[in-house]
Amino acid sequence: MKTETDMRTLLIHGGIDGDDQTGAVNVPIYQTSTYQQVSLGVLKGDYEYSRTSNPTRHALEILIADLEKGADGFAFASGLAAITAILTLFKSGDKIIISNNVYGGTYRLLNRVFSQFGLSHQVVDTSDLNEVKRAMTDDTKAILIESPTNPLMTITDIEAVSTMAKKQGVLTIVDNTFMTPYLQRPLELGADIVVHSATKYLGGHSDLVAGLAVTRSKELGEKIGFIQNATGGILQPFDAFLLMRGIKTLSVRMDRHMENAQYIAEFLKQHPAVDKVYYPGLIDSDGYYINKKQADGPGAMISFELNEGYRLEKFFTSLNVAKLAESLGGVESLVCHPASMTHAAIPEDIREKVGITNHLIRYSPGLEAKEDLVMDLDNALKESRF
Repeated sequence: MKTETDMRTLLIHGGIDGDDQTGAVNVPIYQTSTYQQVSLGVLKGDYEYSRTSNPTRHALEILIADLEKGADGFAFASGLAAITAILTLFKSGDKIIISNNVYGGTYRLLNRVFSQFGLSHQVVDTSDLNEVKRAMTDDTKAILIESPTNPLMTITDIEAVSTMAKKQGVLTIVDNTFMTPYLQRPLELGADIVVHSATKYLGGHSDLVAGLAVTRSKELGEKIGFIQNATGGILQPFDAFLLMRGIKTLSVRMDRHMENAQYIAEFLKQHPAVDKVYYPGLIDSDGYYINKKQADGPGAMISFELNEGYRLEKFFTSLNVAKLAESLGGVESLVCHPASMTHAAIPEDIREKVGITNHLIRYSPGLEAKEDLVMDLDNALKESRF
């Protein structure tokens, strides 16, 4: 007999389900900055000031904690605001290990902002457990993983890294943006903190910017809650409402995204214009079996290398359905050039070393008909040939 609520149901009914006071099936938008007090020090409810807490944001925070199977959830103004709050846990002299092709904004934050305060970082291939082990020193306080990574879809064994980290007293932080809790729940694999750019698949409609974080323990939750209130990078009530609305349809969207991604990846793999396809759903991809062990699907992000017989700029201008734009995970297909867009903050020598070449293209399949998306790609590849 089934005892645990299915994720597809939890996406719709998790957290605070509706409004007890009015019977509304959706959590209301509490568009207020402050709350009347009965008398000095006596509140009418649980809320005093909306930087500290807001009922709409609070409902979202409980929901993401439910979905990630964590202790406490937090909603921020962006994914980078969430990562900033997490990095504020550490102090001068501490070292963070990061995956070697993380999102460029994460690298920039560490390299240009937190480095000024003495927080150092080391770029490591976290899919290689021996390399992770060699990188750990007494100064290492956290390992920040993306799995799959952005943009090369490298898979890291989250459970193995978390186990190794715990033995050294090191926190494991996982950016779960590409997979979402529908497909992967890092806290169940031993991670300490999970973070999302909720702008992407969780919101799903390219109409908001948001970040989420969930802690495995109440102790970490108390620390991040203090930082969130003290620094104030919070999500606004209307955006929290939009994000909860987006999360309700996550399962059906992700299923369609993955169906389209698999179809497109298989098309690209056999196309003469493409030298290499990066997609965890291809059985010959690196990390295929590790991903199958720790996730309920391969996700929907694809990267591929255009060979030198094709013109990169002409390819982008020849697309009619997919849009050349930053971001990913929306209902519309989006394509970008990581080297000059999402990962431009990473020095060229590092980009080239890890494989983020000038010929690399990242593709986020939307919910359009998969046949139309392949036709669009095929036409753009034909038009871009020298």
